[in-house]
Amino acid sequence: MRDRDYRRIADRIAADIASGRLGPGQRLPPQRTFARRHGIAASTAGRAYGELVRRGLVVGEVGRGTFVRAHAPAADGRPLVEPTGPATPVNLQLNYPSVPGQSELLAPALAPLLRPDVLTGALRPAAATGTAAAREAAAALLGIPDPGRVLFTGNARQAIAAALASLVRPGGRVGVEELTYPLVKEIAGRLGHTLVPLAMDAGGVRPDAVAAAHRGAPLSALYLQPTLHNPTSTTMSGARRAELTAVVTALRIPVVEDRIWSFLYDGYEGQEPFARHAPALTHLVDGLSKRVAPGLTVGLLVVPPERVDAVADAIRSGGWSAGRFALEAAVRWIGDGTVARLVAAKRADAARRQALVRRALAGTGVLRCDPRAYYAWWELPSPWRADTFAAAAAERGIAVTPGPAFAVDPGRAPDAVRLGLASAPEEELGRALVTLAGLAGGVAGSGPGRSG
Repeated sequence: MRDRDYRRIADRIAADIASGRLGPGQRLPPQRTFARRHGIAASTAGRAYGELVRRGLVVGEVGRGTFVRAHAPAADGRPLVEPTGPATPVNLQLNYPSVPGQSELLAPALAPLLRPDVLTGALRPAAATGTAAAREAAAALLGIPDPGRVLFTGNARQAIAAALASLVRPGGRVGVEELTYPLVKEIAGRLGHTLVPLAMDAGGVRPDAVAAAHRGAPLSALYLQPTLHNPTSTTMSGARRAELTAVVTALRIPVVEDRIWSFLYDGYEGQEPFARHAPALTHLVDGLSKRVAPGLTVGLLVVPPERVDAVADAIRSGGWSAGRFALEAAVRWIGDGTVARLVAAKRADAARRQALVRRALAGTGVLRCDPRAYYAWWELPSPWRADTFAAAAAERGIAVTPGPAFAVDPGRAPDAVRLGLASAPEEELGRALVTLAGLAGGVAGSGPGRSG
């Protein structure tokens, strides 16, 4: 069929969208169904749908279908409904906490490092084992009795990669929560690992799901976020951790425990690191980017004693070693109380931002957020789809992360978005949340994703 024929089909669908016969969020028929109804080849239907995507009229969600975008452009290129909201973009995808006075707190410890005699040593390469002072400081920060188990990487993502690379061969299976940190999917892809989604409930990953997945084909490791899980902010209870410990111990499955956000929760009863429940199996990952600042990062790894050499080798071969200057700065910030002061300030900051979320989004969908967390998981009201809502929010200058970004199984992606609360100034965050609430609830002028 000639190009103009599939474009005519796309033009007819576009006209239905422009007239409102096809409303924002409405699902188009599957391509094969559309082809049968209209007596055309499936390939022609596919090209017509592709043309609609190219024009920005629809979005495709893998495993779910094709949906009309919110605020599809009219024939002259203008949106059918004018966007409303913040005049400047507000990025709720980024999530780097910063508090007033942070730079002033950090600067004094850096000043001594700039003396030529000290700087010479600080600019030398660092081994995966860091320095004795760095191991002592990190062990004190994390509450680890044996500093000899501590290793260092450039950032926490590299620590995750090093742990997994040391545990899992290419082609191996790694069990993860069914919603997981998106960069773990990238890490697994680069390492040649297969991620196995594990069912969750309100208490976190289900121990029976771990056992069932391992029976299907052995799991080489688990990657878990037991404390303030990203994106749902769920924290496992002590009882759930004990149940999970029994399963992984019986099956001898190593665990990579990501605790990058745990500093917001540490000290509360029942949420001790999983590493304390299963120390012989657990590789604990943490870092300083969230506690301190993203621009000068250090990844921390605490591993079983017999695995120190293997993980250090993985760090070296991956080129993931920490910078010596960052280690020296970290030792000073931990030792002089700067990290503790920043943690206290960021806990208070997160609590204020969570209060803004609860006020603005009350009664709109299902909101899942721990009052200590720097993010919120928002299950959208029907009939919104995650991608169409994210597109509508973007047209208002607000970036949110759609649920499919976190889903290991693309066919089971939730109609939810994650709101990162840490990066935007509080005033901008508050305005953005009000705009999003209006968008979700269909306030006049907000362009709801409804087809009625």
